[in-house]
Amino acid sequence: MSVTHHPSDAVLIAYGAGSLGEGLALVVAGHLASCPRCRDQVASLEAVGGTLLDEVAPEAMDPGALDAILARLDGLPADAPPPPPPAAPASLKLDFDVPPALSASLAAPGADTAWRVVGPGVRQLVLHRPRVPGGPTAMLLRIAPGRKMPDHGHRGLEMTLVLDGGYTDAMGHFVAGDVAEVEPDTDHRPIADKGRDCVCLVAVDAPIEFRGPILGPLQRMFGR
Repeated sequence: MSVTHHPSDAVLIAYGAGSLGEGLALVVAGHLASCPRCRDQVASLEAVGGTLLDEVAPEAMDPGALDAILARLDGLPADAPPPPPPAAPASLKLDFDVPPALSASLAAPGADTAWRVVGPGVRQLVLHRPRVPGGPTAMLLRIAPGRKMPDHGHRGLEMTLVLDGGYTDAMGHFVAGDVAEVEPDTDHRPIADKGRDCVCLVAVDAPIEFRGPILGPLQRMFGR
């Protein structure tokens, strides 16, 4: 199915400028792997950035820096093929096309390689843990067919890239390659499509807020 939901221009500008957080940037990189339109847009933004850099006064390099770089280049074979992208661990059973940036993150030393049950029909694998309480984080979610996620709101930006399957919420229907960009103070309750698991890459720059008589009080109790 074709990609119909894209990151906003503001997010793509931040990504092209290198100012997007690590988890959010991973979501955008995954989307770009399957979206020529957004790849072209980011390339145009980077070209503009390169033009602006040409107008910045140059800084003096350390003595010998250029010679050191050239020596490293001389040590590489001229016809050496680029190394293959690292593969995600087979134990994760990701039986679909995994974006290269996500594969690299999953194959990095010390990366989490085990799904953990976080609710009925929902498993999670944390990719980036917040460096400070309440900070940005990113995770994979595997949601069973037809499963409803808890109703929740947001204190910051949430971005979700569908990797396999699909889901529906008040903003529409999302399938593989689509990105959902949920602004602060927006509530929603995704429902996974029937027929197969919905696997998503989710990144937030602030904690989400669960609603309801059970999850809401628990979240407030633990100050999350």
